Amino acid sequence: MERKKVIIAGGGISGLTAAYYLQKEVREKQLPIDVQLYEASDHLGGKIDTVKREGFTIERGPDSFLERKKSATRLAREVGLENKLVPNGTGQAYILVKDKLHKMPSGSFMGIPTRIRPFLFSNLFTPAGKVRASLDLVKPKRSIEEDQSLGLFFRRRLGNQVVENLIEPLLSGIYAGDIDDLSLQATFPNFYNLEQEHGSLIKGLRQTVPKPPKNKQKPSMFRTFEDGLGSLVYALEKQLDPESVHKSIGIDHIEKKNEGYHVLLSDGSVEKADAVIAAVPYFAARRMLSQYEFMNTLKEMKATSVANTAMAFNVSAIKKDIDGTGFVVSRNSQFRITACTWTHKKWPHSTPEGKVMLRCYVGKPDDQEVVDLSDEEITEIALKDLNKIMKIEEKPEFSVVTRWRDSMPQYSVGHKERLQKVTEQLNDKLPGVYLAGASYAGIGLPDCIDQGEAAVEHTLKYLNY
Repeated sequence: MERKKVIIAGGGISGLTAAYYLQKEVREKQLPIDVQLYEASDHLGGKIDTVKREGFTIERGPDSFLERKKSATRLAREVGLENKLVPNGTGQAYILVKDKLHKMPSGSFMGIPTRIRPFLFSNLFTPAGKVRASLDLVKPKRSIEEDQSLGLFFRRRLGNQVVENLIEPLLSGIYAGDIDDLSLQATFPNFYNLEQEHGSLIKGLRQTVPKPPKNKQKPSMFRTFEDGLGSLVYALEKQLDPESVHKSIGIDHIEKKNEGYHVLLSDGSVEKADAVIAAVPYFAARRMLSQYEFMNTLKEMKATSVANTAMAFNVSAIKKDIDGTGFVVSRNSQFRITACTWTHKKWPHSTPEGKVMLRCYVGKPDDQEVVDLSDEEITEIALKDLNKIMKIEEKPEFSVVTRWRDSMPQYSVGHKERLQKVTEQLNDKLPGVYLAGASYAGIGLPDCIDQGEAAVEHTLKYLNY
């Protein structure tokens, strides 16, 4: 039987997932398929990057994944890490509005009230803002065929104040973008569905979100691993055929031939492939397939840059300790940081006894130049902002600054339609080429894992296995 070759471009979590599940199918079913993965950098895992320093476990990229999205937990089980999963420490979360920390109202889902009492007693909103938000209970639904922005949708349902002081800081913390540009259908289509089915977001959430048990601690929503998310990358790499993983070799070009594809590598060599999984950012995929005009649709996409600084202190350095796991920052605050995680409380296992780890994020959509500052300048900005809240008078024992340039894809209004158009053209003109990764159908780890798995299913079906 003729042996087939599948090339995977990109060694982030989507590409690693695809390589793992594809090689698993090959072994279990003895399929005549050669799987080869190429990663342009010397680092697998994409934005997953765990470092150890002086007893601290520091995440330079994402620090966790949502437990309710099961694909990440399932993958952990597959590679023998299920007993290494750790839940996040729970506690009060805050929102910084006009230079003051406010408790996140209990009984809210992504900033939308599911219980009225905590919302009414919150200092986040004026009486007029509370009245405006309550109109969601009676405001008629609006059926809209075309896509719309998150900001437009939520302002219509709940008013400007709830959006600016609660919803925008939370959602911008996830997407590092402008909610007045982000697509409702590509990010949170469930909210549109709630409006259509229940006539109100508040009513819909009250009927669909399970009520927490009374007098019990808030359940942990997130998971990581004892040794950090990097341990998942390491475990996946160990499961792969060592000769199938190529670091520091990128893919420059993919061209369709009469039979299969020619794949030009960055070292000048050419590989033949029967199918290609492009688990790379949208701009890399467009470059690899630049001779195909339909890929220009991806020019309409954009990405933002972000940076973070993880700072280690002695516990005595924090003069004003706050009971909680961190805070996000509203647009109307005069702060350059966008959020701060109190890592030693959110992930107690990551920090030595008697120490504190604070991780601050910078890079608002209208403050992208901050990412290009020096490590010292970024840390100084974070300390200046934190001093207004936590009275930290000492310099950190050390800090680890990380920059992710053009790394946060923005699902602008119309994203799903653009992606569908590109996917249909790929299927028609370049059968056997599939896209996967954070640029396309979800930015969280489970979303990227799902896309890697889906690419494997499409590939095997295309190859008639």
